[in-house]
Amino acid sequence: MTSTWVEPSNTATALLLLGRGSDPATERGVECPGDLPAPSDPDLVARAAAAKAKLGDRVFVLGHHYQRDEVIQFADVTGDSFKLAREAAARPDAEYIVFCGVHFMAESADILTSERQRVVLPDLAAGCSMADMAVLTQVESAWDALTELGVAAQTVPVTYMNSSADIKGFVGRNGGVVCTSSNAKRALDWAFEQGSKVLFLPDQHLGRNTAVLELGLSLDDCVLYDPHKPNGGLTPEQLRDAKMILWRGHCSVHGRFTLDSVRDVRERVPGVNVLVHPECRHEVVTAADYVGSTEYIIRAIEAAPAGSAWAVGTELNLVRRLALAHPDKQIMFLDKAVCYCSTMNRIDLPHLVWALEELVAGRVVNQITVDADTAHHARVALDRMLALPGADTPPPAST
Repeated sequence: MTSTWVEPSNTATALLLLGRGSDPATERGVECPGDLPAPSDPDLVARAAAAKAKLGDRVFVLGHHYQRDEVIQFADVTGDSFKLAREAAARPDAEYIVFCGVHFMAESADILTSERQRVVLPDLAAGCSMADMAVLTQVESAWDALTELGVAAQTVPVTYMNSSADIKGFVGRNGGVVCTSSNAKRALDWAFEQGSKVLFLPDQHLGRNTAVLELGLSLDDCVLYDPHKPNGGLTPEQLRDAKMILWRGHCSVHGRFTLDSVRDVRERVPGVNVLVHPECRHEVVTAADYVGSTEYIIRAIEAAPAGSAWAVGTELNLVRRLALAHPDKQIMFLDKAVCYCSTMNRIDLPHLVWALEELVAGRVVNQITVDADTAHHARVALDRMLALPGADTPPPAST
């Protein structure tokens, strides 16, 4: 069966190449590269296969869902960031963990694996703009401000998995917990059992959407803390009254989807199901039919009946992969503009081949390590998350 996938067009508002243009309609700091370069040299495929075969069980390759297909084909396991970190920890015999993702993910793998295992990130430039929006010194300053106001003792820090090891360590030291997009509600329920307010890092949208749509709080219960302004740009009264103190951070891909995107696709495709990630803006999430994590999105598409139409608001590599895997369904990207995660796409086949061939030669390159103290406290916060009750939300009913 032929796929119905239609590549998003390079519209006037798309940033065709990273750094070449801007889109004033998006949040500040949101960047969007257009078309990816042409596929890598086919000879690299053979080289990657040969190097991986030589390493055998000594290497375990992890591939995040947002990675390019040319990289995903060599992954032993694919998944979201936390699933991959746990998969790495479940392979204690693998000497090398090659993480095809971004920096914070490789840090989490290093925290959860044994000391004898070495985690490699094929390109050290593969960071995460969201994670970079919460710097430890900024968070410590915010905590000092809350302490001076006398509210830190009743505030529980919660950080999204998409944060640096430093931030996870801070949260662990201060009685908090890590969450994923799948278990954010459970993490916040736990946090409000410990205190009366939450400092949510670093994604404002996941924090707001979970608090309002799943916990029943109001938008007025949430305030936005800007680390670049004194006291976060908030008055002492606002900080004292708030139940959710949201860090001013966001995903550069999910932040691009707008309410106009949802309205446009509904006009163009009657009966379409709009399925988005909770990192999207509040008005997009409230206008969507279904909201869930990356794994939720995948399960929803798999469970959908043939002939159904889906507009998906998440990273384009994954949406295209889902469309090609399910040609009996009409699957489209929610935005008409081309938009990849630019930092994820730094992990390409040349970088993967280089990393694998260096390992074959006995040289460990781009090893990611987290210092022992930070790793200990980050592990505390991760273990608190693992102890949370309940199971992940099931996919939506077929429509």
